[in-house]
Amino acid sequence: MAAFMLRDRAQLQLLAIMVEMGLRYRSAHLLSTSSTPSTMAMTTSLILLTLFVGLPLLAILYRITLITNPTRNKPIRHGRRNPNEPTHLLICLGSGGHTAEMLAMLTRAVETPLNRSDAKQNQKLEWRDFTHRTWVVGKNDAISAARAKEFEDLAPGLGTQEDLMAGKVKKATDSGPGTWDLVEVPRAREIHQPLLTSPLSCLQCARACWDVLLRYTTETREGHAGLARQRDFPDLILCNGPATATVLVLTSMVLRFFDVRGCSTRGKMRTVYVESWARVKKPSLSGQLLKHVVDRFLVQWPQLERAAGARAEYPGVLV
Repeated sequence: MAAFMLRDRAQLQLLAIMVEMGLRYRSAHLLSTSSTPSTMAMTTSLILLTLFVGLPLLAILYRITLITNPTRNKPIRHGRRNPNEPTHLLICLGSGGHTAEMLAMLTRAVETPLNRSDAKQNQKLEWRDFTHRTWVVGKNDAISAARAKEFEDLAPGLGTQEDLMAGKVKKATDSGPGTWDLVEVPRAREIHQPLLTSPLSCLQCARACWDVLLRYTTETREGHAGLARQRDFPDLILCNGPATATVLVLTSMVLRFFDVRGCSTRGKMRTVYVESWARVKKPSLSGQLLKHVVDRFLVQWPQLERAAGARAEYPGVLV
């Protein structure tokens, strides 16, 4: 009798377990059945999001990486000062102290002898290598415009004197001073301008910078040999801030991103940003924005080189 009772109890327990498992299976089945449409919709949304947002975003980031790589394409030149391959230098004067520092750096660079022993520490700038120079100044900045003209009058003599003192008569007389022009652009931000209106003034500045960079290009120019004697995009953009220079560099990035008239393919518009001598421990706002996108980011203090990151270079004091 006890055996039958134990067997019945075991059967009842087994039956109860089977019923419970059946209920669990049914509830799970109902739950999965009811959630299938929403799960499929979510999966479809993720796939579409990846295709239409993720992949284009990756392509954009990859393109930005290519155009901001310091080892990107460089123009192929057959000898320096080749009349068939004119070079174009663009200098941005930021007014006030920025203008004073830029002109001090240029004066020192033109006068400094060439350092052949250490290329990284070489601060020499061969002024006559650039057959055309474009000076960009802020609108109504008469002082910077006057200083640029004064420098253009003095610079050829500075380089010639250094060559003659070194006995390089042919080098001092084999080419003229080249040509130059001065262009005004709207300031990206006026002094004490409200931040609320800054985006509009930056857009106006960017539009003007776009025209400046395309100033000597044509729709048909794609680097053809027949047009090699014509002026072109700037080969080098030299700046030291502030906001106007930042907008100018970012505008050149947009042109290179879309390879407008072959500027990126032909290695045009390489950019050099020089941080102010007054910045000792922390980069300026312009420096923080541009240090990852310019070809060379130069600082004038060794401690700032460590603080500014891997792209920073310390060639010594430049002013």
